[in-house]
Amino acid sequence: MLYLRSAVVGALVVAGVHVAAAQDDHSPAEQSLVEQPMATLGHIVVTAAAPDSALTFTIDPRLPRQPVPASDGADYLKTIAGFTAVRNGGTNGDPVLRGMFGSRLNLLTNDGSMPGACPGRMDNTLSYVSPQTYDLLSVVKGPQTVLWGPGASAGTVRFERTPEPFEHAGLRAHANVLSGSYDRNDQMLDLTAGARYGYARLTANHSQADDYEDGNGNVVPSRWKKWNADVAFGWTPGEDTLLEFSIGGGDGEARYAGRSMDGSQFERNSYAVRFERRNPGGLLTEVTASAFLNDADHVMDNYSLRDPNPMSSMPMPRASNVDRRTYGGRVATTWGLANLDWTVGLDAQASRHRRRSATGRGMYASLPWTTDAEFSNVGAFGELTWRFAGKNRVIAGARGDRAEVTDERQIGAGMMAMPNPTAGVTRREILRGGFLRFEQDLNDMPVVWFAGIGHAERMPDYWELFSADRGPAGAMNAFTGIGPEKTTQLDLGIQYRGEHLDAWASAYAGRIDDYILFSYMRGGMMGTTSRVDSIDARTRGGEAGVEYRLRHHWTLGGTLAYAWGENRDANGALAQMPPLETRVSLAYDNAQWSFGALLRAVDRQSRVAIDQGNVVGRDLGPAAGFVVVSLNGGYHLSSHVQITAGIDNLLDRNYREHLNLAGSADFGYPADPVRIAEPGRSAWVRMNLTFK
Repeated sequence: MLYLRSAVVGALVVAGVHVAAAQDDHSPAEQSLVEQPMATLGHIVVTAAAPDSALTFTIDPRLPRQPVPASDGADYLKTIAGFTAVRNGGTNGDPVLRGMFGSRLNLLTNDGSMPGACPGRMDNTLSYVSPQTYDLLSVVKGPQTVLWGPGASAGTVRFERTPEPFEHAGLRAHANVLSGSYDRNDQMLDLTAGARYGYARLTANHSQADDYEDGNGNVVPSRWKKWNADVAFGWTPGEDTLLEFSIGGGDGEARYAGRSMDGSQFERNSYAVRFERRNPGGLLTEVTASAFLNDADHVMDNYSLRDPNPMSSMPMPRASNVDRRTYGGRVATTWGLANLDWTVGLDAQASRHRRRSATGRGMYASLPWTTDAEFSNVGAFGELTWRFAGKNRVIAGARGDRAEVTDERQIGAGMMAMPNPTAGVTRREILRGGFLRFEQDLNDMPVVWFAGIGHAERMPDYWELFSADRGPAGAMNAFTGIGPEKTTQLDLGIQYRGEHLDAWASAYAGRIDDYILFSYMRGGMMGTTSRVDSIDARTRGGEAGVEYRLRHHWTLGGTLAYAWGENRDANGALAQMPPLETRVSLAYDNAQWSFGALLRAVDRQSRVAIDQGNVVGRDLGPAAGFVVVSLNGGYHLSSHVQITAGIDNLLDRNYREHLNLAGSADFGYPADPVRIAEPGRSAWVRMNLTFK
């Protein structure tokens, strides 16, 4: 893949130079290549996302944001109130919504799934996502849709590239370059050429950074680099018909202060096809079908980006290579009749996980692969919207899934592993889900409110079934001892949209039966070991936001997010719950110049369950609160070109997030767990270019 990576970087640099050289005024020849009208660039810097409703968010992830534009999908999601991430250094944090983690979040890219391969989620789904190469990020909080797959008890996240139809022959381009502290540098190109009957689109990016320094000037091992390239070919025989094929790849590496190994390879290969037909006739208003194949080939080792620690449990060079191939598809039809719309469809997905490992530099590559798990899921779904009595709506949905998983391990998990008692055993589960929501637009007021209840049943994922050293007491292992997780949640929300004021609030209360919880035991000759159990849990919390547009181009805004969880079996705190967080922003934007300030304040978290959590992180103890101030500014050079810049952590605070990994002894961190510190003061500047 080296030649492809070099080609991507070269193309980005060349394209950036050519696009940057373009002017507002074009010759007749140039005008034939650039679609009219010309684009007008949007917001300068995004500091907090505003919802379409109190439940649903739709964002353009290509917009610059503060803190420094995201290197992965989890980082960008933190722009939305309620999201945070389990931090482990510079990149590839694991996304968390309202304290819920892993496959409780349905994470999709172009409606395909890429769950990653690492048993410790070093390469979680969003580590393969470069947000700025997508057109749309959509989020639905809670179990309030059934259209995009099973589970999704915490919510549904979709990164999408939208179709690119053309009325006339033309060229569209979007590019940006970024430079920042700690040798951060990014380049991105999105180039589409097309005509009435089709288009071709290239999307590519390269991004990297060195180790950062915390607020005390200490170096935190965190350097990374990554690249992605995707090509799509669309056929548009009519304005209501699309057939698109796409192929893509990528790779990268990342050093982690909080892990005993680094990621020396994040190779991705993706293939997809989709078909869309609108207004085919009669009651049928739309038909969509898609299929995908995603392959993640991940290598982690203790020698490529660090030196082996002779005092650790891995004193010699060692590497582990894991691979996960996931493929599936979806067919949906949408129907309409008067005030009634409904969508029905089928989806299916299968996944194979395999691994190999060896002591010695590069020795793993000579070994054969061993398959350890196979998954499959087939589901049927239906969702209906009924509009009645003017401004009232009822939205309801239901789905059923048949999930299957086979344990292919010959040896069980853990450091003292014995022959696997469930080798070759297949588990099958029937999963049910659904929701019912009422929405109303109030008369004579720009207010919408809703109340909804949803239920989701989730099959335990790869990490819950195969990564823990032990299962619940009395079970042979986690594979036999852990059953489906069942979430029932009430969601409430209200939103006001006025001439000068927008405000929204949402709240939730959930009951989770058979919640899957990891517990960690430290010390002894076996080091830290893990056990997975099923408990009963309760959750509640909410988010709120406000934006007030003052006179003379000034805007004042803020968001608030709070999550609370209880382990009902232990009568105590549910682990890995984020603390209370607020963001306050002040911005000036006169369509040419912009300035902004962001204050992020996070409360201390004293309600913890030490050594409990998930497959990635655990509560390490109470965490201190902190306040971080950041500044940004921007200037529109033209309708096509904008310059944005920012200073993050202006006061150079030394702080640590509550959801965090403990620093590895390989880098000199103490044996008693210490959270990894966040970057100190850092600056960045970005040039954004758009032609349509």
